[in-house]
Amino acid sequence: MDMTKKIRKAVFPVAGLGTRFLPATKAMPKEMLTVVDKPVLQYVVDEAREAGIEHLIFVTGRNKGVIEDHFDIAFELEATLKARGKTKELEILAAQRPDAGTTSFTRQQEPLGLGHAVWCARELVGDEPFAVLLPDMIMKGRIKSCLAQMVDVYEQTGGNVVAVEECAPEQAHQYGIVGVGESRGNAFRITSMVEKPKPGTAPSNFFINGRYILQPAIFDLLAAQERGAGNEIQLTDSMLKLLDRDAFWGATFDGKTYDCGSKVGFLAANVAYGMEHAELADEFRAEIAHILDAI
Repeated sequence: MDMTKKIRKAVFPVAGLGTRFLPATKAMPKEMLTVVDKPVLQYVVDEAREAGIEHLIFVTGRNKGVIEDHFDIAFELEATLKARGKTKELEILAAQRPDAGTTSFTRQQEPLGLGHAVWCARELVGDEPFAVLLPDMIMKGRIKSCLAQMVDVYEQTGGNVVAVEECAPEQAHQYGIVGVGESRGNAFRITSMVEKPKPGTAPSNFFINGRYILQPAIFDLLAAQERGAGNEIQLTDSMLKLLDRDAFWGATFDGKTYDCGSKVGFLAANVAYGMEHAELADEFRAEIAHILDAI
């Protein structure tokens, strides 16, 4: 197998219930909550497309039909916009809509964990390397998107690539931490992976931030993977087994991550993107200043 085969497909696990955002997510998928004027998931899809991804694979669950609708043509809406001469709005919708035949949707019927969600995409991915992007994480790269940075590393190293960032050493027990081996440019060889190590035992302070490039061998491992933490099939458990026979590289992400799966991260993303929005920035910055003055 060509271990540097082009990364054409990306998997988006979007079956989660979003319980941390109830009641907002009672009738709306958490991935469709908006940061300024776009759903969180749209930012993640835009990141994938910037990195050259050609086929978007969404692993969905119940009550997620609005995600499929979002990436489709809305005939009535677009006809109304056209009739009203809303050219700019039509251009925005067209730019965010994937080309016909480049999206696939499959179901994760039971909430059995991230590893199981990725395994559910096996028939759509086939026998080629692929990306996984956690839809809660908005990654704002300084020059290139996070996945584009990872693809650059992958083209040099092959194998498997995960994006990593540094945390304060005393916070390492909150994350999945990797061991650091030989360096290669902005990447390093991963020597170990530990999920939420006990305080003082972490092999480094580099944590996995929710972006992966994986070889298809992971699917056989996931198929046989026993349930782990939370009584779920964990992706990290199978990655550890793959690490024993295949190279893993850590790509140090140059940018800022917003964890929109947490309320604070979601609010921070709205502030950050609002303060850089071409049409809203000045007015929004002034409003933020007024709020801070009043506290």
